Amino acid sequence: MADFLISRRGALTVAGIGLLGLGVSGCAASGASRPQPSPAPGEAGMPRRLGAEWDSHALTVMSWPTALVWGEDLPYVRDDISSLARAVAEFEPVVLLASPGDEEDAAYECGSSVEVVTVPVDDLWARDTVPVFVEGAGGREGIDFNFNGWGGKQEHANDGAVAAALLRQFEIPRVAASLVAEGGSLETDGLGTLMITESSIVNENRNPGLSRDEIELRLMDLLGMRKVIWFDGVYDEDITDAHVDSLARFVAPGLVLLDTPGAGAPADVWSRSSDQARSVLSQATDARGNAIEVIELPQPDFSKIRGSGDDFLASYVNFYVANGAVFVPEFGDRVADDRAQGILQDQFPDREIVPLRIDTIASGGGGIHCATHDMPGVPEYA
Repeated sequence: MADFLISRRGALTVAGIGLLGLGVSGCAASGASRPQPSPAPGEAGMPRRLGAEWDSHALTVMSWPTALVWGEDLPYVRDDISSLARAVAEFEPVVLLASPGDEEDAAYECGSSVEVVTVPVDDLWARDTVPVFVEGAGGREGIDFNFNGWGGKQEHANDGAVAAALLRQFEIPRVAASLVAEGGSLETDGLGTLMITESSIVNENRNPGLSRDEIELRLMDLLGMRKVIWFDGVYDEDITDAHVDSLARFVAPGLVLLDTPGAGAPADVWSRSSDQARSVLSQATDARGNAIEVIELPQPDFSKIRGSGDDFLASYVNFYVANGAVFVPEFGDRVADDRAQGILQDQFPDREIVPLRIDTIASGGGGIHCATHDMPGVPEYA
């Protein structure tokens, strides 16, 4: 990869948004396995609401990788992205952002089930570059968190403008955040509880001069949160500074899946981060005052997987919940892969568990969740 890559046919109408593009597939929406009442904007002091990922999606947004970042690995990572996009499109509409000149290749590789929209991008990490969609008093809004290449670690001239460009295209109101963050650094139960790592946001490379308390207040206001659970995270060891979406994920209110080391893994900064998160969660309560249950989701045995390298992300916690399905990486350790799929099936009994091979994406330090971004709503087709 390039030297600065550190790690990581028809008209579609979606909730009033019209997009004429290259095609969409049908989808089968499914409710969450543990339906919970969701406060409306304005209730319980929540002028906005950031929903849970298991809420209904209008669509999934993805981005088409470029040679600028991926170099000679470009064909392989595009294979991974196109396979992922086609798989998600079996369950809900997918909009793929592609730079000018790349649209034809993207459409050819992804097929007619994926809508291709021209928006200049640098890389594939839509979770971080696409705006964070919230429900506001007047409807859907998009929070632009001022993406800065994870603290200036990667070229982002295009990716830094993706949020604003996408919101213009979709005619969704833009809310300019007063801090820098990424979608992968934010994890919620949809009921006012947020989990986040300090390393990914209380950091001079994103928010110089801002304290944790000030950042927390701004996040609560922007996202309608009532409780923030902080983990230490890990500074300067990966491009994201340890996003929470590879560490701990809500699967229902009060229930968290925690990434833990696989068989034979040495004690290191990542195992210590997992231990610290477990300790925090054992004492934490959510926004409703309830204790949090933790279920471990162990990584594979690195001696038994296909991928390799210091940046390779072998975390099953980086799964993606779509309408009717959960997408999870498959790394080649059959025992660990099967165990992870079983754990996820237990948590989402009403959804299909879809394992996918994403070795090139993982070699860049990310996973399925990093490459996808949900837009809340109900899918509609013209």
